[in-house]
Amino acid sequence: MTSSSTPGRGRPARLDRAGTVDTALELLDELGLDALTMRRLADRLGVQAGALYRHFTTKQDLLTAMAERMLGDIRTPPGAPADWAGHLRALARAMRRALLARRDGARVFGGTHSVGPHTLGFAESVLGVLREAGFTDEDAARTCMTLVNFTLGHTLEEQAASAPSEGGSPVDADRLRNAVLAGPYPHLTAAMPVLTSTDFDAHFAFALDIQIAGLRHLRSHAE
Repeated sequence: MTSSSTPGRGRPARLDRAGTVDTALELLDELGLDALTMRRLADRLGVQAGALYRHFTTKQDLLTAMAERMLGDIRTPPGAPADWAGHLRALARAMRRALLARRDGARVFGGTHSVGPHTLGFAESVLGVLREAGFTDEDAARTCMTLVNFTLGHTLEEQAASAPSEGGSPVDADRLRNAVLAGPYPHLTAAMPVLTSTDFDAHFAFALDIQIAGLRHLRSHAE
C-alpha cells in the first residue's frame, strides 16, 4: 500500500507525508539505502519526482523522517523507577531492535537530527530514568548521548557484518583469522573466537553491562 490515492483519469496522485515515509521504508527494505532514490520513490508512488519536494526539500529530509518513524514503536519500559539500570538496558535494546527491523536502518538513522516526537520522546525517557535516579543533568545528558551513539554504532557494524557481500555470501571472518594467524599476534589469536563471533546479542549485552557498571561507579562517587 502506498501513500498516494488512486489517481483518477488525468489527475495526479495525491501525497501525504506519513504515507510517503511508510512507502520509503518499504522500498528501503526491498532495495537497501544505496538504491533508494527520490526518483524510485516517486515511481513507486506513481507521481513525478518533483511532487516529493512538497514534503521533503532534500533526500536528507526524507531520511530524517524515516529515522523518526523507526523509533515510533519504542515505549518507556514498565517497572519500578528505582530500577534505572534495567530501564536503560530496555531502552537501548528497544532502539537496537527498531534499527535492526529495517534494512540499513542504522545507516538511515546515522547523521539525522530529528526533532520529531518519537526521537524526542526516546531521549526524554532516557533522561527521565537517569534524572529520577539521582544523576546530575550534565551526567544524564552525556549518558544519553553515549547510549544512543553506542547503540547506533554497534547496530551499524552488526548490519554491515550481516549484509551480503558482492558475491552473494555473508561477510567472512576468514580474512581476519588468516591475517592474525600468519603474524606474531598471540593475544589476538587467543581472542579470535570472540572477535569473529556473530553473537551480536552477547556483544551488545556485554557492552551495556560495562556502561551500567561505569554509571554505578559514577553514581556512588556522587553520593
